[in-house]
Amino acid sequence: MFHIGHLNILKHSKELCDYLIVGVTTDELCFKRKKKYPIICEKERVQILEAIKFVDKVILQDSMDKLKVVKENKVDAVFVGSDWKGSEDWIKYEKEFGQVGCKVVYFDHTDGISSTILRARLNGE
Repeated sequence: MFHIGHLNILKHSKELCDYLIVGVTTDELCFKRKKKYPIICEKERVQILEAIKFVDKVILQDSMDKLKVVKENKVDAVFVGSDWKGSEDWIKYEKEFGQVGCKVVYFDHTDGISSTILRARLNGE
């Protein structure tokens, strides 16, 4: 679920680049990975992102092949939350991206908010 932490990442990302492309995981890929569909459907998530002034382009991600997206869009930096730093997947991405001249930039987590926290609130926890 989109929250202020996501907005902060978009804002800080735009401060470091001329053209910001944002990937949205398709509903099907989300289900394939997490065995559940997102609360907000991909069409609406795309519309939300397209309305944000920091975002220049929104693309759908229907696979976990992030290197393909980097190459196809000639991306020179990928921005992501610091909660992914040091994870097995992102260590691999850093190496792959580096081979095509793309760096990974990590942004600090926004304290007090996460999709997990929002889900818990919705469930009355």
